[in-house]
Amino acid sequence: MALSFTKMHGLGNDFAVVDGVTQAVNLTAGQIKALADRQLGIGYDQLLLVEPPSQPNVDFNYRIFNVDGVEVEHCGNGARCFALFVRAKGLSQKNPLTVKTLNRVLSLSFEESGDITVDMEKPMLEPAHLPFCADGRRTKYHRTLTVGGVDLDVEFGAVSMGNPHAVIIVEDLENAAVKEIGRAFQAHPDFPDSVNVGFMQVLQRDHIKLRVFERGTGETLACGTGACAATVVGCLNGLLDETVEVDLKGGCLKIQWPLSVSEDSPVVMTGPACIVYDGIIEDS
Repeated sequence: MALSFTKMHGLGNDFAVVDGVTQAVNLTAGQIKALADRQLGIGYDQLLLVEPPSQPNVDFNYRIFNVDGVEVEHCGNGARCFALFVRAKGLSQKNPLTVKTLNRVLSLSFEESGDITVDMEKPMLEPAHLPFCADGRRTKYHRTLTVGGVDLDVEFGAVSMGNPHAVIIVEDLENAAVKEIGRAFQAHPDFPDSVNVGFMQVLQRDHIKLRVFERGTGETLACGTGACAATVVGCLNGLLDETVEVDLKGGCLKIQWPLSVSEDSPVVMTGPACIVYDGIIEDS
């Protein structure tokens, strides 16, 4: 059986996007992991699957799989690619689109500039929503991590954007121990479902730099939910304005969170998406 796919990226965060509306898709976790190999497969940070809607108020189901084959809850850069894929493949010309992830319903809008805006819904700030084991909600948490045989006391914010994020504020992003600290966080028992770990350097109140070490993937060139989570943590700690430019290795996102209105205000992300090529997966 041959399976069509499209290689795409959002600021270098790359995906294989598969149409599960017009073709049958039965990929196993092992196949997704093998296809993610950058030497022997397609190579991608995540595989995105477009499916028919599972409820009447949405246009499509949006499913996301990490390179380890595990399905996850959310991906902001993937959402923009999802929207562009649906339009480019003639599956829908609606604007906005409404799509359902594992635990959220997202609105995806096409801008005249060519960028795509995603209403990411409200951030979840209670530790249980990540999930994260803590004795109450705070704007800052502390945990002791063992990194390179040394115990470090690490201060961070925690927020769910439909997926779990820990955000650390650093002074020197370039030299931050992203992989080492990221792995230590992801192995910590207080994050039973693991966690995406963001490292944020505040340049100005409306401008940050960010690196994200993602669950099941490692550091990526960009992370949309990570950019949203970092903005929320920065706002809650009084460091950022409500509209923030987020510089990632792959490019820039615009994030808006009107905290002055309500903590329940949705986080809105705007950025580009790009089609790289179309391909066929041959069943061997």
